[in-house]
Amino acid sequence: MEIGKRRLTHRYDADARVICMDQSTFATSPLATSALAAGGLLGGFAIARTTKNRQLGGAVLAAVGVACTASWNASAGPKVAGALLGTYLVGFGASHPLAKKIGAWPAVSVAAGATAAASLVLTRS
Repeated sequence: MEIGKRRLTHRYDADARVICMDQSTFATSPLATSALAAGGLLGGFAIARTTKNRQLGGAVLAAVGVACTASWNASAGPKVAGALLGTYLVGFGASHPLAKKIGAWPAVSVAAGATAAASLVLTRS
């Protein structure tokens, strides 16, 4: 499996705040990112359901979405990253009406599987 490597560097302003990050050593694996995307959907749902705090589940979903998008961008470029982020978000949205027909966990599992499959297909070289 080919792993893309880029170097991560930071530039700081006068107050030691990061003002620029160049992703030139960011290693990505299509399989790992696909699993992370599926885990973000499943984990976000599990946390929201377990804690009864939808915002916390949404925060997990968002954080994983950001991490996956950065990885997709590094390995396949911004167009593919945007398409996969869209798939991730549509999967999240589509799981809600689907849950009324097949149940919550099966619906989230379908969305997670579809997102992971799309990620694998679009990021493999």
